[in-house]
Amino acid sequence: MFTTDFFTPMADDPYTFGRIAAANALSDIYAMGGEPKMALNLLALDPCVGIEVADEILRGGADAVREAGAVIAGGHSIEDAEPKYGLAVFGTVHPQRIVRNSGARPGDLLYLTKPLGTGIMHSAFLAGEESTESMQPVVSSMSELNAGASEAMKAAAVHAATDVTGYGLAGHLHEMLMASTCSASITGDELPLFCGVKEHAAHFAATGKVSRIIEFVEEYVHKGSWLDDEFKLLMRVICDPQTSGGLLIALCAENRSIFEESFKAHYNRSIAPIGVITEGSPGHIHLC
Repeated sequence: MFTTDFFTPMADDPYTFGRIAAANALSDIYAMGGEPKMALNLLALDPCVGIEVADEILRGGADAVREAGAVIAGGHSIEDAEPKYGLAVFGTVHPQRIVRNSGARPGDLLYLTKPLGTGIMHSAFLAGEESTESMQPVVSSMSELNAGASEAMKAAAVHAATDVTGYGLAGHLHEMLMASTCSASITGDELPLFCGVKEHAAHFAATGKVSRIIEFVEEYVHKGSWLDDEFKLLMRVICDPQTSGGLLIALCAENRSIFEESFKAHYNRSIAPIGVITEGSPGHIHLC
């Protein structure tokens, strides 16, 4: 399997930017149950920022790749006024063990392995509503590899998985449900969120991309008993584009303890389902 991803900075520190971008690019391989083997750097940078900045970005990426057990085998750089960095990643998996986003079954439990809200929190930071210190949990989450989550889902005989990135939880879940010809029921109060996400979602206008995601999925998302204002806020959260987000995993309820125990062994934190796969109109998401 071969994949690529890159983006503009989500952190001011060059090393942290490189680390986050690399973790994000590696995530596609982990979502398919694969193991990263080799990566190529993709860097765009204005020469006026200096070679030291480039070195730190690449060092952050190299450390993430090394932690993944893979190697950097070269890459390419160009001059660009706006910094961009990412990887092209090659990974391997047994052909009969590829995890796809199309195998979810009614009765499967749904798990999300990282908190939601990276886009909302970054916007709040840029607006001066969050400090460097208060953003540390977000930065740590974005920097974290999905390797342990991938190992845990494979141990639990996962049925389907995808990584949650630019289309938010709602967009990626909708895609999984369409591919699996199923619906899903999500418990809004069970969604893992960074501290402050709900408050910021209520006070900041949705970005253009969030609005486009909401427009795309709103006919598929049913509010259940949520009040109108609460539902609008929740829609901003589940449609928030994620940077280096978690894995969205559908697995048999009988294997729940296997997955949860393996996940905790890798990350030293607990995890619980956010919902369940149900029969019904493909792609529809019911909030309860």
